[in-house]
Amino acid sequence: MLCDDIRFLTGRALWETENLIKCIPDTLWEKRYDGLPMWKYVYHTLYSMDRWYINPCDPAYQNPVFHTDTLADLNVIPANERISAEQIMDYYTRIKDKIEKYINNLTDGDLEKMPDGCDMSRFRLILGQFRHWHRHMGIIYGFLIEDTGKWPYVLNMQGQYPAGPMPNYYPL
Repeated sequence: MLCDDIRFLTGRALWETENLIKCIPDTLWEKRYDGLPMWKYVYHTLYSMDRWYINPCDPAYQNPVFHTDTLADLNVIPANERISAEQIMDYYTRIKDKIEKYINNLTDGDLEKMPDGCDMSRFRLILGQFRHWHRHMGIIYGFLIEDTGKWPYVLNMQGQYPAGPMPNYYPL
């Protein structure tokens, strides 16, 4: 039962994440907020999802090919680094596939267990990642609303998936 709820809410959160990324206009991709370009906020969010949702201590984990030591660190202002929107979407797709495969095989009994090499339960990792993931999505939403005047669509607990293609916004 718990895993059914996790699958349901993760599916909605992944949809909202993809929609949010697709709502970012090209003109804002490099715009800096507190010295950081928009893409760095997006990458930080995705990198954390990739590392922390399943097992941050996985010795087999491989960083994306474009990753550098400080690329996901929001305390480091990038100099010449850059991630394109296409790289972000490719990375998001890999993360989405990885998370969906993981949760589709997850059982309620697995939730109280710790992944190999990790000192936190799977349930704590998932809840912690939801907390972190959505905090950063909220920051990105705020930037977009301030700069475009448009509100990217969210599904809420029982909202319907829009029939139209992404990006989806609330009607003005």
